[in-house]
Amino acid sequence: MVTELLTIMQDEDIRKAFGMRLKELRKQKDWTQKELANQVDIRFAQLNKYECGMHIPPIEKLVHLGDVLGVTLDYLIMGNRDQIQTLHNMRLIERLHELESFDSGDQEAIITMIDAMIVKRRVEGAVAPFDRQQASG
Repeated sequence: MVTELLTIMQDEDIRKAFGMRLKELRKQKDWTQKELANQVDIRFAQLNKYECGMHIPPIEKLVHLGDVLGVTLDYLIMGNRDQIQTLHNMRLIERLHELESFDSGDQEAIITMIDAMIVKRRVEGAVAPFDRQQASG
């Protein structure tokens, strides 16, 4: 498996896609590169190279990145969301279990509200670079 992984990660397109996913996952957590680098015990400059698709992390760092970011290695490397992702926030898990007992109409209303919050966050993330650009210019 490790040999296959190394072969896959030699593909420039896969490395770049990996870097973009890594960056997106970091931003979803509202972490800077330095914050994520500290969590996985690597230098900021090395994380930057990973996000740019220039280098690949060693397997133990890939595993650590997946754990810290709450995603599977399959998703982190290849973008496949087929495997179940583990939730780590116990309060969130408890509430989701409780919501399963709600009727379907209430569940749909809550899902719609969650979807709206996700879209709002993505839009804010997309607009933030432009806001920073205008503030500095």
